Amino acid sequence: MTATVRRQRPRRLACWALMAVLLADQLALSDTLAVMSVDLGSESMKVAIVKPGVPMEIVLNKESRRKTPVIVTLKENERFFGDSAASMAIKSPKATLRYFQHLLGKQEDNPHVALYRARFPEHELGFDPQRQTVYFQISPQLQFSPEEVLGMVLNYSRSLAEDFAEQPIKDAVITVPAFFNQAERRAVLQAARMAGLKVLQLINDNTATALSYGVFRRKDINTTAQNIMFYDMGSGSTVCTIVTYQTVKTKEAGMQPQLQIRGVGFDRTLGGLEMELRLREHLAGLFNEQRKGQRVKDVRENPRAMAKLLREANRLKTVLSANADHMAQIEGLMDDVDFKAKVTRVEFEELCADLFERVARPVQQALQSAEMNLDEIEQVILVGGATRVPKVQEVLLKAVGKEELGKNINADEAAAMGAVYQAAALSKAFKVKPFIVRDAVIYPILVEFTREVEEEPGVHSLKHNRRVLFSRMGPYPQRKVITFNRYSHDFNFHVNYGDLGFLGPKDLRVFGSQNLTTVKLKGVGESFKKYPDYESKGIKAHFNLDESGVLSLSCMF
Repeated sequence: MTATVRRQRPRRLACWALMAVLLADQLALSDTLAVMSVDLGSESMKVAIVKPGVPMEIVLNKESRRKTPVIVTLKENERFFGDSAASMAIKSPKATLRYFQHLLGKQEDNPHVALYRARFPEHELGFDPQRQTVYFQISPQLQFSPEEVLGMVLNYSRSLAEDFAEQPIKDAVITVPAFFNQAERRAVLQAARMAGLKVLQLINDNTATALSYGVFRRKDINTTAQNIMFYDMGSGSTVCTIVTYQTVKTKEAGMQPQLQIRGVGFDRTLGGLEMELRLREHLAGLFNEQRKGQRVKDVRENPRAMAKLLREANRLKTVLSANADHMAQIEGLMDDVDFKAKVTRVEFEELCADLFERVARPVQQALQSAEMNLDEIEQVILVGGATRVPKVQEVLLKAVGKEELGKNINADEAAAMGAVYQAAALSKAFKVKPFIVRDAVIYPILVEFTREVEEEPGVHSLKHNRRVLFSRMGPYPQRKVITFNRYSHDFNFHVNYGDLGFLGPKDLRVFGSQNLTTVKLKGVGESFKKYPDYESKGIKAHFNLDESGVLSLSCMF
């Protein structure tokens, strides 16, 4: 990154029906009133809108469903999305892309790229030498980056929202996992720009869920702090969050409710998808065993058959959450041969035993980052589809030591509704009752630079400096200013992530580079030569960690 120095200028819903009443007087300040939110999950997305007459509502897709699969099928002259793309997964597995968000902001040597290749060998991932990232090679003439694919999905979500609202929409709040770093967040913003969306904010999905919970229970929040733990296990990952609710005094509006993110723990790969992949592998083994001795190919070498098995594994996981056993069956799995096999919940739990051992770790991480113990947590609330697996609940209940787990929130739609409430609050077209949100920095950020110092008359040495800009679990949005004194020539400084010791070795490899950018300040020497009588008060670097958790900076002297 290169920054040019300049002289400083002078200073200058059915289930959500009760929630909807909290959207106060709607103000018609622009032609396009509606705003939208997209809760972008690994497996599916939920879209919500706010417009006059429709305070907050989940958008129904073309199949009249409240959630839409995040799947894209790309052919030479056709594109399919959502349920249509899901139905194409069997016929065209190589052209049907899913779980591509796991590749956002990742370089080619990232372990998640290797994991994606192992999970979905039917997809050919090419290498972009300029960006050091990967892209999907659909055909010799057709290739798309993960950001481009996500842009298509966001554009499709916009079309669903516009059809539902019956008017154009450009303003949106998009959810992202709390553990997304700067590269991953910027990748989502890039995809949104491709879709023509104006992103009002990237909101962490755990924060959106916490906001939805708080808005719906506004009357229960008072000056006494309430600590709530949200345990969210979705399809691709798990996040545990500790949130403190209480009313605080503000200058503008007196006493208002506030939520503060106090602690966060996560596991990037623990979720329903990994359970389904284990089941798929088990079913593939059973099918091969049934055809043993027939000199036939391994079913794992057939992409269409494996797509069928993954779909059946998804259904099986859901059924086994409510039943002790179930019969898996697929007509014409491969070579016109039908497949049928009984799978028990005990077998499923044995297949995923090591996964269930990881359930408690995000809880421990969240408590450590919040510097709290379980006695201070009033309630543990389940979020995310994978928390419906009985073994997950059993292990979690034991880990938190509570009598029961809270299920008094819509696990599928809470984040979408919290995000759309935030969209209404940020939009100039609406006025909503204030609800203060204090999100927390997961990854600390610091500045490093070297300066020449004179230890003794005539004796100079170089001193390395490190200054923390945004500390771990500190609030954001936030601005910081650092003044670089005693510089009269061009110089560089580095913006890096701080101490990431709370991440394990595997997570650190997935995290990627710990250097955010190197800033080269040019024009310093020229300015001092041009204005020799100017008394410098130092070069100021203004760092801004905005509402989306994205870092930007500008320099002045």
